[in-house]
Amino acid sequence: MKMTFEEIRAELLGIYPVIRDLDETGAMLEPDPTLEKAFYKLDRLAAMDIQQNELEKIYASSELKKLLPAVSRLRNGYGLYLEIKQAHTVLAASDPWKTLREFPFYRNYIQLAEMEVSGANLKKGNTIVFLGSGPLPLSLVVLCSQYKMTGIGLEQDASLVDLSRKLIDQLGLSGQISIKKWNHFSLPLKEQCQLLMIAAMARPKEEIFRQVSRCLPTGSLLSYRTYEKGLRRLLDQDSNFKLPSGFTQYRSVQPQPPVNNSVMIVKTKNGKLSR
Repeated sequence: MKMTFEEIRAELLGIYPVIRDLDETGAMLEPDPTLEKAFYKLDRLAAMDIQQNELEKIYASSELKKLLPAVSRLRNGYGLYLEIKQAHTVLAASDPWKTLREFPFYRNYIQLAEMEVSGANLKKGNTIVFLGSGPLPLSLVVLCSQYKMTGIGLEQDASLVDLSRKLIDQLGLSGQISIKKWNHFSLPLKEQCQLLMIAAMARPKEEIFRQVSRCLPTGSLLSYRTYEKGLRRLLDQDSNFKLPSGFTQYRSVQPQPPVNNSVMIVKTKNGKLSR
């Protein structure tokens, strides 16, 4: 059954009082049941089918546009909380790999890794860099464990660096994956890489891409993930990100359920931004 504009409007207006004053840091803390309920309601809502004409009404609604920053803060902050929680669960587990595979989104990362391998023509022995690797760098874990690559995670939050290093060691991947306390201003690395992956939660996107375009060689491959259709695109504000002029589109890899993100592969065009 397809949802109507009025049904979606009622759902969003019902959630908004709970989250309007929330920042992402607050959503990272041990959340109360009200926040948890709001997060999963949004997650369910994002997956609902909606006709294009109803979707256009949402895009055109100034009332609903005012809600979107709060929606984005909850989705990002609570998503990070879930990753931190899962990382600690894996560290405490007698069988860390079994526990990791039980993470609800693990299957999604298997497919996303396949999309990045095919989109960027990655091969065994390649080096990949993940900017904004976070506490649970599943993209690096899957690519390095299943495709025998070398991974470098860049994360600017010291506590997340420490947690993810412990996780990588617990999974027996320290020989393949290293985590550095760096950000986009630390680029370029001394190591050559075949793909630089930009995490969905790495921000601010425009600043990151501008810096990357200034310091990487012409023809370098980058990937990022985005929602291209449906209500998910509206609820994820980064889906409106516009690629700066220093890049050219290389390839777009479309998802299959349960994944909803498209993987966008781009190339640095001339080693610096055009003015």
